[in-house]
Amino acid sequence: MAVTGFFHAGVTVRDMDVSLRFYRDGLGLPQRFDRLIEADYLREVLGLDFWAIRAVYLDVPGGAVIELLEYQGIERLPAASRPCDFGGGHLCLYVDDIAEMTRRLLEAGGRARSAGPVAITEGPNAGATSVYLLDPDGYAVELFERRP
Repeated sequence: MAVTGFFHAGVTVRDMDVSLRFYRDGLGLPQRFDRLIEADYLREVLGLDFWAIRAVYLDVPGGAVIELLEYQGIERLPAASRPCDFGGGHLCLYVDDIAEMTRRLLEAGGRARSAGPVAITEGPNAGATSVYLLDPDGYAVELFERRP
């Protein structure tokens, strides 16, 4: 028995169209599909009584997927947290121009936790650059530009 690969990371969103401006348009991730799911098996798997889920798959280079989920027909509450709060999470994506990507994501409704990209000055990633952004719902997305 072993882990055989990585399929997707799921992010629950408040408004799919707003989130698509950030993830699809801002990050430039190709959209695989956008569908409304009304499957009983999902209600059982998740242990929730909702009407439907609007699901969008976005392809990440290398084979992974970001799954955006907008639940419908159930009370929804914000779950934003600080990076130090347990139970929180983030996505980290390699980028080739962190300054330009940060600018695009800020224009697409994101917010940065720092004034901009920060140079990593020590450890195994010294020479690289990183920035933590928050998507329109407050979920953390880290951009990471490898050292030259």
